[in-house]
Amino acid sequence: MNNSNILCLKNQNPNVRVVARGYQVKVTGAETAVDRFEKALRLCENFCIRNNRLTEQDILMLLHGDKPQERETDNLILHGVNGKSIYARSANQRLLVDAYEDNDLLFAVGPAGSGKTYTAIALAVRALKNKEVRRIILSRPAVEAGEKLGFLPGDMKEKIDPYLQPLYDALQDMIPGAKLNEYMEKGTIQIAPLAFMRGRTLSDAIVILDEAQNTTVPQLKMFLTRLGIGGKMIVTGDLTQIDLPPTQHSGLRDAIERFRTIKGIRIIEFNDKDIVRHPLVKHIVSAYAK
Repeated sequence: MNNSNILCLKNQNPNVRVVARGYQVKVTGAETAVDRFEKALRLCENFCIRNNRLTEQDILMLLHGDKPQERETDNLILHGVNGKSIYARSANQRLLVDAYEDNDLLFAVGPAGSGKTYTAIALAVRALKNKEVRRIILSRPAVEAGEKLGFLPGDMKEKIDPYLQPLYDALQDMIPGAKLNEYMEKGTIQIAPLAFMRGRTLSDAIVILDEAQNTTVPQLKMFLTRLGIGGKMIVTGDLTQIDLPPTQHSGLRDAIERFRTIKGIRIIEFNDKDIVRHPLVKHIVSAYAK
C-alpha cells in the first residue's frame, strides 16, 4: 500500500493522525476513531492480498460499503516482475484476450487509459514465454503532437525514444530488467518506429503497432503487409487523438472500415467503461466526447 492510498484512508478518517514510514503505520487519536481506521486498513489489506491491487477507487468503494470488482483467476494473462499478476481488467480487455486465440490480426480501438496497448503487450510476452513465437516487435509512428523531432536534442535514437517510452514501461512491468536487456540485445524484443518496418517480413513473431490512428493509409498498408508465416499482429489506437495534418486520412479509421467483415481479423472497440487509470480519466474522456 503506497502513501497515496494511506492519504486516501486518512482523508476518509479525518479524526486520526497517521504517520507512515516504510511498512509501519502509526495512528493516533480517540480510541473509537483509531479502531475505525484500523478496521478500514484491514479491509483494504485483505482486498489487496486477494486481488494484488488496491486503487483509491477500490478504497472509496470498500469504505462506502460497495464491492469493487474482484480478480478472477480465469482473467490472468501472466505473472510479471516480482510475481505481479497481470489480468484482463475489463470486459473488452477479456474480449481481446479471447479473440487473440482465433485471429491473426486484431484491432483494439478506444480511449486513453483503457488498457489496449498494455493488454496487447501482455499477450505478446506470454506468447514469448510459452515459446509460441520467437520475437516480439513493437512499433509506433513518430508523429509529433505539436512538437518537432528536429528540435529535440541527441541523435536519431535519442529523438525517437520518447515516442516509444510507453512500450518500454509496459515491458518493464512484465520482464525483469536484466532479462529484458538480454532480449533487446539479442533482438528477441525489438522496439522501433514504424518507418523501420519497410521491406521486412515478420514471421514467427507478435507484432504490435501502437498509436495507429497516426498512420496514413499507405503507412498502415505497408505495416500490415509485413505479416509473415506464424505471425500475429495487434494494432491499437484512439480515433479521438489523431495528430495527422487535416489533409491526411487516418490509416486506422480506413482499415476498420475495410476489414470489419474479413474472417481472421477481429476489431475490439473499447469504451470509457474499460478505463483503468485514475477515476478522473473516465470523466475527462467523457467530457471531451461531449
